[in-house]
Amino acid sequence: MAAHMFSIFCRQLCRNSKSQLSVLSSINHCKNGQNISWVPKVSLNFAKPVAIVNRGYCSEAEYPISRYPVPNQDELPQDMQDLINEVAEKSGFVPNVFQALAHRPDEFRAFFMYYDALMAKETGSLTKADKEMIVVATSSVNNCLYCVISHSALFRIYSKNPTLADQVAANWECAELDPRQRAIVEFAIAVCKSETITEEHFKKLEAHGLDREDAWDIGAIAAFFAMSNRMAHLTDMRPNKEFYLMGRVPKDKK
Repeated sequence: MAAHMFSIFCRQLCRNSKSQLSVLSSINHCKNGQNISWVPKVSLNFAKPVAIVNRGYCSEAEYPISRYPVPNQDELPQDMQDLINEVAEKSGFVPNVFQALAHRPDEFRAFFMYYDALMAKETGSLTKADKEMIVVATSSVNNCLYCVISHSALFRIYSKNPTLADQVAANWECAELDPRQRAIVEFAIAVCKSETITEEHFKKLEAHGLDREDAWDIGAIAAFFAMSNRMAHLTDMRPNKEFYLMGRVPKDKK
């Protein structure tokens, strides 16, 4: 029966894949001749991919930055070139979000203007680490690869705590957050999930010295990145490799 079911599976797999599948199976009988131990040996031979279409297959091929056309930087309006050059000078590379969203210049400008209004503001009680923590936690809920990877890097840098950043990315409820951080993330997650916000939510923040304006900041960051997460899904945006090690290893001092 097992051999028959595996044969059916193989035929279905061959029909549903352009790859070549070779299957060798061996059936070993136990000494008593009654029990059968069946061990399949499967060999998958994939043609060298030109472009990756389906996720689920491991490959050495590079993913494109976006599924939409990515314009050449020197063809962009000057203000966009200036912003991208400024970011590249500070970070040492151009984050792919700038290249992917450059597909629509007006939306690019609006996106980064609002991003700066939320993330670069110096008023309120939220630290840079607090803001990045919100982004990582809510982006994890929204399954956004790009934002989790890129903002985990920033969270590691600002918090100087790579362990906590990884914990929040994996499961914020199990992360070693202090009471203030937990109150912030709980509020952000409620906004992220479009839950009804009640007075109790505000009271939990107030217990940790966070007022209504701070609550606005938390909610606005969660809401903005809910949109950003969905744009990343739409475009299949890929995180830069540089993000993976940022904040994990000490920088070389020149």
